[in-house]
Amino acid sequence: MSPSTPTSHPEGTPAGGGTTNRRRRRGPRTWLAALPLLAFTGLCFGIPLGAIAFGAVTRTDPSTGTTQLTGEHLARSLQGPYLDSLIGSVQLSALTALIGGVLGVLIAQAVVTSRSQALRSAALTASGVLANFGGVPLAFAFIATVGISGVVTQLADLTGFGWNLYSFTGLTVVYLYFLIPLMVLVIAPALDGLRPQWREAAQNNGATGRQFWRHVGLPVLAPSLLGGFVLLFGTAFAAHATAAALVGGSVPLVTLKIADALSGNVLTGQENVALALGLDMILIAGLVMAVYLPLQRRSARWLR
Repeated sequence: MSPSTPTSHPEGTPAGGGTTNRRRRRGPRTWLAALPLLAFTGLCFGIPLGAIAFGAVTRTDPSTGTTQLTGEHLARSLQGPYLDSLIGSVQLSALTALIGGVLGVLIAQAVVTSRSQALRSAALTASGVLANFGGVPLAFAFIATVGISGVVTQLADLTGFGWNLYSFTGLTVVYLYFLIPLMVLVIAPALDGLRPQWREAAQNNGATGRQFWRHVGLPVLAPSLLGGFVLLFGTAFAAHATAAALVGGSVPLVTLKIADALSGNVLTGQENVALALGLDMILIAGLVMAVYLPLQRRSARWLR
C-alpha cells in the first residue's frame, strides 16, 4: 500500500473509534481512582454537614428525650442580633474583598510588569507568607503596633485623628493585611496570561493603552477578577480567630455569635441556633463557590 493510499476502516467503525473506545474503557478506572478522594470528602465534610443540618432543624425535649423537626432555630438565626451578625459579616467581607481586590490587582500589575526578577520573586514570596498570616498572632501584632497603646499610635497620635483599632474600620484594615497578598497570588498568573501579541496587535491597529484595557485586557481578566473577589469574600466571611482576639463582641459577626452559642452563652433552648447559623454560613459559602468555580474555569480557558 502506498503512503498516499487512505487507510480503510471496517464498515460502521469511525476513524477515531479506537480512541473513543479507549476513553470509554478508561471511564470506570477514573472513577475507581477517585473513590479514595470521594470517601475522604464524604467523611470529613459530608458527615459534619449532615450533623449541622440535622441539629439545625431538630429539637430535643430534655424531659422525654424525644427529637422532633422544627424550623424555630433557622427562623431565630435570621432575627434580631443573629441577623445583625450575618449582615455585619457580609458587609465586612464585601468591603474588604472590594478594597483588597483593587489594591491587589494594582500591586500584582506592578510586580508582573517589573523587569526585576528579584523583585518579582520577593513580592510573590512575601504575598504567600502574608496571605497565611492571621489569627491571634496577627491581632497581637496590630494591637502592639496601632492599638490604644501601640508604638505607631503613640508616635503619630492616631487617636487624635479618631483612629480606633477595635472597631469595624480597624477590623477592615487588619483583614486587608492578608487579603491583599491573597489577591496578588490569585491575579498574578492571570496578568501573566495576557499575551504581548494582543497588546502589539492593538497598537498596530491604532488602539491606545486605555482602549486595549477596555476592549481586550479587562474582558479577558473579568472572570479572574470576579473569581478573586469571590475568593476574598469567602476568606473574610469565614475568618474568626483574628476578629475574636481583636474586637470580641463589639463588632457583630456571625462567627463570633456561633462561638458564643457553642460556649453556652445563649438562652435556654437556643443552643442549636449556633448550628442554624453554621448552616446559614454554609449556604452562603455554597453560593460563593457556585459563582467562583465557573469563573475559574472560564478564566483558565482564555489564559491557556
